[in-house]
Amino acid sequence: MALLAYLKSLFILQLLMGFVFVVSGLIINFIQLCTCILWPINKQLYRRINCRLSYSLWSQLVMLLEWWSGTECTLYTDQATVDKFGKEHVIIILNHNFEIDFLCGWTMCERYGVLGSSKVLAKHELLKVPLIGWTWYFLEIVFCKRKWEEDRDTVFKGLGRLKDYPEFMWFLLYCEGTRFTEKKHQISMQVAESKGLPKLKYHLLPRTKGFTTTLHCLKGTVTAVYDVTLNFKDNQTPTLLGIVNGKKYKADMSVRRFPVEDIPDDERECADWLHKLYQEKDALQETYNKEGKFPGPTIIPPRRLWTLLNFLFWATLLLSPLIKFACGVAVSGSPLLIIGFTIFLIIASVAIRRLIGVTEVKKTGSSYGDQEAKKQN
Repeated sequence: MALLAYLKSLFILQLLMGFVFVVSGLIINFIQLCTCILWPINKQLYRRINCRLSYSLWSQLVMLLEWWSGTECTLYTDQATVDKFGKEHVIIILNHNFEIDFLCGWTMCERYGVLGSSKVLAKHELLKVPLIGWTWYFLEIVFCKRKWEEDRDTVFKGLGRLKDYPEFMWFLLYCEGTRFTEKKHQISMQVAESKGLPKLKYHLLPRTKGFTTTLHCLKGTVTAVYDVTLNFKDNQTPTLLGIVNGKKYKADMSVRRFPVEDIPDDERECADWLHKLYQEKDALQETYNKEGKFPGPTIIPPRRLWTLLNFLFWATLLLSPLIKFACGVAVSGSPLLIIGFTIFLIIASVAIRRLIGVTEVKKTGSSYGDQEAKKQN
């Protein structure tokens, strides 16, 4: 075990894995670009192909979580709810406290067959992120600038297009609008007090417009809302860099299913329903902090081999020529080639580190509610 942990910490192995992800991602993005000719001919075929292509990219990240780091994910829910996973269009409400919360969500999507068709209401800045933003663009992800006056038409049009999506989709919403930090929490609770809303201890005040709009636009398509509350054993603070280094975490996810017909149609009442939901989420987190677990029965869905096989396919395809080229450079003895290859490795490592930085708490999240940040911006 010590040897395995040492191998996982080797920078060269991490660099090779990053190389596989980046290059395979660029290949996938190019293929996605080529599929655009199908859109006016057969829109549903375009969508099905892009679901498979995006799965091939995202499953490499899921492989890191499940097979490389060995992170365990336990569900706290009932069997009747699990039986519906992957068999209906749903909206997912997830707390936004951790760097890898999206990855824990993706591993559940993968295990129930909806990873390729998973959706999210994403901030517009992510559209510019190579691989991630580009892949999401071809998947018809809805991007917003968090300014309702500018987002209204874009959001309504984007959500409207998804009403006839051919694959079951899980549409993720971070209703808090940004990742939880202590500073943002203080500001958020000041807003709650000014509006006469109950204060939350473990969450930011939910921003209701995104939820009510998404539910309204996808009415008749989505059949349920899944409330997912995520936490980690032993007060762990997981990071994507920790996953890359092979560190194992233990994730617990409480999942509650709410049929759409049980949620009010009126926008104001729907917003009140969401506020009440977050009070319940807060109570769940309180229980977890006291007892070390969520209430209810536990289910541990088995990880699937597909993520590992997919990564091995891309690794075999891309690393063989790279290793041959590296050996050729070393044997040639050419200072120019060696320096050039070294520069390539440095650039590659910096690029991969910047991609990882997209998930870091200190480097991500909006300045929502932060008046000082708004003045600086």
